[in-house]
Amino acid sequence: MGTPQGAVISPLLGNVFLHYVFDLWIQWWRKRRRGGVVVIRYADDFVIGFERKGEAEACLKELQERFAEFGLKLHETKTRWIEFGRYAIERREEHGEGRPETFDFLGFTHRCDKTRSHGWFTIRRESIAKRMRAGLAKVKELLRRRRHWEIGSIGRWLSRVIHGWYGYYAIPGNMIRLQQFRDEIVKAWLAELRRRSQRHRWTWKRIQRMVRRLLPTPKILHPYPDQRFRDRLKAGAV
Repeated sequence: MGTPQGAVISPLLGNVFLHYVFDLWIQWWRKRRRGGVVVIRYADDFVIGFERKGEAEACLKELQERFAEFGLKLHETKTRWIEFGRYAIERREEHGEGRPETFDFLGFTHRCDKTRSHGWFTIRRESIAKRMRAGLAKVKELLRRRRHWEIGSIGRWLSRVIHGWYGYYAIPGNMIRLQQFRDEIVKAWLAELRRRSQRHRWTWKRIQRMVRRLLPTPKILHPYPDQRFRDRLKAGAV
């Protein structure tokens, strides 16, 4: 999404501006529609879900006109409509088409999937691969600079790094990415330990024994939203 030409808007002011330009308008727009419409916005990124394809096409056209009135425009490469949701897999199979497209939002790639136990529809969310690689590259660079730190100090620092990453990304369905992130950090640490001396004795088994003591293991920290809501109800927080 763009900003008015020639203007610089702080994130706070931009959020207030979009509340008027987008939030209030989309609430008014969807009340005039028969099909269901779901809207999720964070800062200048948003996703809109439609029950009917025709309403999705109409909303995109009218939203572009709405933004143009305020000197804004939708991001050309990020703005698209895709077939997604509970029946998208079946519909595309009936028409001989491939799996539904995915989309990235708030650090996660969202894809249509089915549960292994019952084959029920579910939305699978996993860390965006490109963003994870960029994060790992930054950690590896910082690890190189800390190569000659005392091992315990490096372990405590890496533990904080992994804890922080898990704090956001440890959601149901993302276990593979959690394990990958930790494994890549362990491999990078092993490589730096071996570079400290020509006569290294560091093996994969040895470092695995060490990291079991020093680094957190992957586990899901955040339940599904409905489970979290039920837990809050039981606790009397809602």
